[in-house]
Amino acid sequence: MNTSQFFYRCVAFTRENGKVALADIYNPSQTSELEEWFGVVISLADGVHTIKELIEYLSSRYASAPDNLEETICSVIERLIEGNMIKLHDTKIDLPYYLAYPIEQLNIETAKQHMEKDGYVYH
Repeated sequence: MNTSQFFYRCVAFTRENGKVALADIYNPSQTSELEEWFGVVISLADGVHTIKELIEYLSSRYASAPDNLEETICSVIERLIEGNMIKLHDTKIDLPYYLAYPIEQLNIETAKQHMEKDGYVYH
């Protein structure tokens, strides 16, 4: 995996109750909780950080990072790409309003308007 690429989310999410879950802007009470690693990567997939920076950040969170941390992160990223939840790009990406923040920080009506304007197809 090319760790110099930027990674960004293609799905709306929530951090409600301390858990990261996929969220539906059209039905905010409907969420799909993610397993912990998926949630971490989705919530950090802001389009302005590279995979290498993600690995460095997560490594710094441990007193002694696990030997397989990089492989685990790359595997999670590959699975999220397969699920159309994140994408990779060679340059930084500005996320649209409706994907830039957890839904609890969005004005839902404004988010819907931007989605319709952009022709965003909800996965």
